[in-house]
Amino acid sequence: MSLPRIGVSGVVRTWDGADRTGVNGAYVRAVLNGGGVPIILSPLLGPSFAARALDGVEGLVLTGGEDMDPAWYGAEPSPLLSPPSRERDLFELALFAVARQRGLPILGICRGIQLINVALGGTLYQDISSERRGALEHRPNGPRDLRSHRIRLEVGSRVSQALGATELTVNSSHHQAIWQLAPALVATGWSDDGLIEAVESPAGAPWVLAVQWHPEEMYADHTAPARGLFASLAVEAERVRSGSVGEGGKEHAVADAVQRAP
Repeated sequence: MSLPRIGVSGVVRTWDGADRTGVNGAYVRAVLNGGGVPIILSPLLGPSFAARALDGVEGLVLTGGEDMDPAWYGAEPSPLLSPPSRERDLFELALFAVARQRGLPILGICRGIQLINVALGGTLYQDISSERRGALEHRPNGPRDLRSHRIRLEVGSRVSQALGATELTVNSSHHQAIWQLAPALVATGWSDDGLIEAVESPAGAPWVLAVQWHPEEMYADHTAPARGLFASLAVEAERVRSGSVGEGGKEHAVADAVQRAP
């Protein structure tokens, strides 16, 4: 039996004097464990190839990584901003635009939730600890699968159903977060300091779910609720695979993303 193909947005890093592109292995393992076939999408492709990169793909994971350029949401850069990648911003904004227009299910993780919020008109805290009084430590020292703080989830929400819980202790590794929520999103998860930890599209809209923590790092724990996020994505992707999804307007989606470049 064939499985749905899930695009996974990648990164570019310089290592041993050469550019390398790929993703953390945890994303690949998490998608496989959830019932999908991961297809790595490198930002080296560029935004003009985003539509072709998603041909034959039935779902999308937008992964963690660099800070977004605050120019995308009309803000001046904070001195505590980590260097953004214009190349990655452009590629992932185009991926998101095409995937959304095609009705593909989209799962955003860490940077992914931030990119989705910005793409739809929201804004970000550029550095939580300096911009939000009383915030928890959202980037603690320790292993990436360390569960560090509690979140609460909206009863009956897509994220609570996927996780099978309304409260959860999550592993966290970020210094940015959603500030003003995009109008097209619904907040469905919060940490105890009030930061948004999960968002999703409203009922009737194409399936979008995004979280601020790193569920992929729990791939080895067969009891971890976080695995349900990838399983839910695979289920939605299978619905796309077994049906038909139109591609009309994909060129406009890419062009719009490129034209918004700061």
